Amino acid sequence: MQSIDALSQTLTEYLPDSQIQQVKRAYYYAEQAHFGQSRRSGEPYITHPLAVAYILSEMHMDAQSLMAAMLHDVIEDTGVSKEAIAEQFGEPVAELVDGLSKLAKIGFSSRAEAAAENFQKMALAMARDIRVILVKLADRLHNMRTLGVLSIEKRRRIALETLEIYAPIANRLGMNTVRVEFEDLGFTALYPMRARRIEAAVRAARGNRKEVLQQIKAALEARLSSEGLEARVLGREKHLYSIYQKMRDQRKSFSEIMDVYAYRIIVADVDTCYRVLGAMHNLYKPVAGHFKDYIAIPKANGYQSLHTVLFGMHGVPIEIQIRTEAMEELANKGIAAQRLYKADGNDDEFTSHERARQWVQSLLQLQESAGDSQEFIEHVKTDLFPDEVYVFTPKGDILALPQGATAVDFAYEVHSDVGNACVACRINRRFSPLSEKLQSGQTVEIITAPGSQPNPAWLSFVVSGKARSTIRHVLKNQRHSEAIELGRRLLDKALETLGSRFKKIDKKRVQELLDETGYENFEQILEDIGLGNRVAYLTARRLLPDRIIEKATANKSKKLNGHDGSLAINGAEGMMISFAKCCHAIPGDPIAGHISAGRGIVVHVANCKNIAEFRDNPERCIELSWHDEASGEFQVDLRVELTQQRGVIAELANKISSLDAPIDKIHTEDRDARTAVVQMEIAVHDRVHLARIMRRIRSMKSVISVSRIKSQSNQQRSKS
Repeated sequence: MQSIDALSQTLTEYLPDSQIQQVKRAYYYAEQAHFGQSRRSGEPYITHPLAVAYILSEMHMDAQSLMAAMLHDVIEDTGVSKEAIAEQFGEPVAELVDGLSKLAKIGFSSRAEAAAENFQKMALAMARDIRVILVKLADRLHNMRTLGVLSIEKRRRIALETLEIYAPIANRLGMNTVRVEFEDLGFTALYPMRARRIEAAVRAARGNRKEVLQQIKAALEARLSSEGLEARVLGREKHLYSIYQKMRDQRKSFSEIMDVYAYRIIVADVDTCYRVLGAMHNLYKPVAGHFKDYIAIPKANGYQSLHTVLFGMHGVPIEIQIRTEAMEELANKGIAAQRLYKADGNDDEFTSHERARQWVQSLLQLQESAGDSQEFIEHVKTDLFPDEVYVFTPKGDILALPQGATAVDFAYEVHSDVGNACVACRINRRFSPLSEKLQSGQTVEIITAPGSQPNPAWLSFVVSGKARSTIRHVLKNQRHSEAIELGRRLLDKALETLGSRFKKIDKKRVQELLDETGYENFEQILEDIGLGNRVAYLTARRLLPDRIIEKATANKSKKLNGHDGSLAINGAEGMMISFAKCCHAIPGDPIAGHISAGRGIVVHVANCKNIAEFRDNPERCIELSWHDEASGEFQVDLRVELTQQRGVIAELANKISSLDAPIDKIHTEDRDARTAVVQMEIAVHDRVHLARIMRRIRSMKSVISVSRIKSQSNQQRSKS
């Protein structure tokens, strides 16, 4: 069992005696606070914080971090307050301990919500002091090492959380040694049988591979020696979880994974790295497309190395990583490889630490735009994926993005305002779709337009947490304001039918309605009306005195169903007015609206069968008309019957496109050997525009007929 005296002896390697005494004092304070408490294993509870401090001492962490490790469960599990810790050990230590303490006093609706809220709290603490996450990783590492005493269900839950959150965080901070141990321990706890089988297979394969490993290593060392290059050559074994992931994701057998031999070559300086690379490529042929220079372009976590794959003897694949001693230290320990706080307070040279700070700051941005803690943690998981692409701005700056990122992800990485105003992009100087996946080495230019807003469709292809979170945040605010505006218009229209206006409503009646509903302000009621969750006509009746309603009832010229006159729309109201796909209404069509809960108004052609059942229900249906200034692009379905000729589809598409009508979908079906039917969805401005397009199509000699697909035939088509 570890002891405080043994820890003190270890600390003498890098801490002055005065700071070691402070760490010991924190230990005795925690020992007293946890007196009588035991771990599930039966050991005194103090053995856990002491073990966490041991892990941190191996990273050569400072005295304040070690003190926080000793005290990290004191606030949560004992009666000691943050103020008491601050008084005894100083404010920085108290802040670290508080950042590590769970929100125990708040009632959560689920375990997932509690975990998300606690992670969110820790993220805020990390932004103030990055050491919080290092102490937390050490805490989690000791918990993972001692999982065996817990129930199977709890082991699996903690292991899954470690694999999804803490292992990727360790990777994000460049702490490879911690990441590997997290992954192997988590894998063993989550899938014990799979882990045992792979471990047994590795042991069996190790004996068969030993001779080949030694032969390749000897060949590498001989070439380095002949070139006069001093280096250490180390065999690099894949760990259990890495083997399992490759078998699962790449659908490879165990033997295929183990056929690759991996080595790490450690040298003194960067110049020698590139000279060693040349020597290796002269020894064995490199595999095309498998060279990566992470020295010139480091990974987001600060990792630097040269990677190459060679065809070795007998065609055996050999993976080579070439790096300096400093890079090796950084690759294994990440930000823990460097002292975080220098005496002079200047840490500009510590790029890994700065990268970690930038990442934590990005977490805060995610936090601001996320709707709740669970949405926040999902965005964090997305951003923790290790695979990255490296692309250039037009000025030559390098940005690291998640694998599969698009120009929209790039735009939001540059700045949220650039992402929000993005309308188009150039990739390597050519116009490209915003949804195109980026490749490393490409140069991306974003084209913006003032007043532009994010497109909800972007959510279907963006991959970065920052882009997804910001788009949702903007759309949520946009939806909120549009719902209020639509609710105001619907309520005014309902009040008009009752011979009144909102400006005439007594404020007392408004307050009575707020008291009844429990809303804080009237905008919330308007938003509910706009969203379709509250009926405008019933709200209007509640706001008016009985005498006004009776007068309106007596007036036979007024309709009490809320449809006297109509609500004029222009098609550009935003998300709260959408167009039904069953009938594709366009300006010029008679229209009606179906009030749908949570969606606002869905616009149909007036005679559409899908709205017929609501026509006599004032709570679900509203008469609509087109505003004189209705504008935009509206989808419409066309059916064209034509004789089959070479190039006729291309000619048809050119005719339509020449009239400023983009084709969104097209489907061709042979009716017989001589004729075919083309069904297409195009975008038009109004019925006049549609009529012009249909006349142009009829002018083609090969066209037999052209018609607009109405609601009923559209339904039949969907059935067939």
